[in-house]
Amino acid sequence: MENNINKRYKSFTSLEQSKKLAEILPLESADMNWHEMPPIRCFVRAFPYKKDNGATEGILPCWSLASLLEQLPYELCDDDGNSVYLQIDKENDVYQLVYTDHYGDFESIETGRYDDFVDACYEMIIKLKENNLL
Repeated sequence: MENNINKRYKSFTSLEQSKKLAEILPLESADMNWHEMPPIRCFVRAFPYKKDNGATEGILPCWSLASLLEQLPYELCDDDGNSVYLQIDKENDVYQLVYTDHYGDFESIETGRYDDFVDACYEMIIKLKENNLL
């Protein structure tokens, strides 16, 4: 079910993306759930997502586009006080996120170009985590 719904109207993270983000983001920031019921996967909205120690079997946090955007800082600063700001680009229905410095004091961080805005946000969160900026 996830493949049909989320690919057609991608407004939340895939099951695979959700598993990775659950290792990175605060679970309280998730505003949806994936509920796995083998042999099929289905999506169930639950607000807010709550988790005690250990995952509830078959339930995984999921992030909507809105909650992903909330996790991206508007401004990044380096140790010297140089700042870059989040820029969202959309061209021909393709999305890209960029933290860029037009003065060259800060190295740019950018995502690939994606048909789905959720995928661009997901990639930026991964990049920020890899660079200890999240």
